[in-house]
Amino acid sequence: MRLSQSLIPTLKETPSDAQIVSHRLMLRAGLIRQMASGIYAWLPAGHRVLSKIAQIVREEQDAVGAQEMLMPTIQSADLWRESGRYDAYGKEMLRITDRHERELLYGPTNEEMITVLVRDSIKSYRDLPQLPYHIQWKFRDEVRPRFGVLRGREFLMKDAYSFDLDYAGALIAYKKMMLAYMRTFQRMGITAIPMRADTGQIGGDLSHEFHVLAPTGESGVFYDASFEAGNAMAATDVEAFYQQMTTIYAATDEKHDTALWDQIPAERRREGRGIEVGQIFYFGKKYSEAMSFAVTGPDGQKIFPEMGSYGIGVSRLVGAIIEARHDDAGIIWPDAVAPFRAAILNLRQGDAATDGICETLHHQLGADGLYDDRDERAGAKFAEADLMGHPWQIIVGPRGAANGQVELKRRATGERFELAVQDALSKVLG
Repeated sequence: MRLSQSLIPTLKETPSDAQIVSHRLMLRAGLIRQMASGIYAWLPAGHRVLSKIAQIVREEQDAVGAQEMLMPTIQSADLWRESGRYDAYGKEMLRITDRHERELLYGPTNEEMITVLVRDSIKSYRDLPQLPYHIQWKFRDEVRPRFGVLRGREFLMKDAYSFDLDYAGALIAYKKMMLAYMRTFQRMGITAIPMRADTGQIGGDLSHEFHVLAPTGESGVFYDASFEAGNAMAATDVEAFYQQMTTIYAATDEKHDTALWDQIPAERRREGRGIEVGQIFYFGKKYSEAMSFAVTGPDGQKIFPEMGSYGIGVSRLVGAIIEARHDDAGIIWPDAVAPFRAAILNLRQGDAATDGICETLHHQLGADGLYDDRDERAGAKFAEADLMGHPWQIIVGPRGAANGQVELKRRATGERFELAVQDALSKVLG
């Protein structure tokens, strides 16, 4: 993609209404624009990040046997009355009446809808377990939206739902999903600590939130410094990995246990703030019983399935990653989620050798490269490349171009390499 033809409206000045780093940088780097309070349009570069995060989430869900589907954003109020949550949910739910006076709502979550869909589709214990998921926009009418996409009203979320015959099966699903989440975040280049958490509006008695540590986090967090995320990608024993994650103390302020905290040596106690990027719940028969969903067991008796739900804030992750990975110059994207893998910076537009090398790089990088072909001074190109956070910058100037060489800069470390064109490409794409 050529920057001169791209819809990437970067800003030199910091927007006055942006309170935290991720909101400021997302606006300045041309990733998003606010359309209403807590509601954002995702511009091309931002949408590329969103899509890459969603794809990693999708691949790790598929890897544990989850089945992707798609549920509507608008739900019938009758579903929520059936579960008993319609009146209890509160003002965060956006309630709608259509032209036929039917009561609808813009879904904040999908426990009711998925329970009905599975209830109407399966009848026997032989059809369990089931683990459907989707990646869908949600809406919660926050009283005070703030912090950009970290606390918006409209957000993209992955939500999965497990249906099992008994508690043992439900716990296996819960543990598998915890490992899937740790793998997901590891692939994105961030560490998210699983912490015991309150179940809130979802219900149930077992829940973990996954928090990225950042001073701007909304939740207070307490954790043992001996916590190690471990190599989730290499884990093969789900049970052992779950025990590793849950035996070391880590909790949000809602579930903080001072008695357990006091047992941890003082030098290992850590307190801070965390940005929640996902949460998993086990809530048993809460929805299956309320919504009369039973399957016929092997003895002919009715069995109400045990359920859990599992959410990842896909759009929230964009802001959380920036909060965790930035410097004074701008964003530092992990390779896996960067909108472009490399920026090609032409320092002498119109010079035959420079233009030729840039065109070659642009062609060979394809969708992974953003070619800054503007007639702009070098300093401005460097500043924008740092702001946008491309993992690599390929700098093409007339002196190096005459010898078939380019300068390669690694955004995260500032390292620079003088390389032949093909060697630079191999390093970027490798």
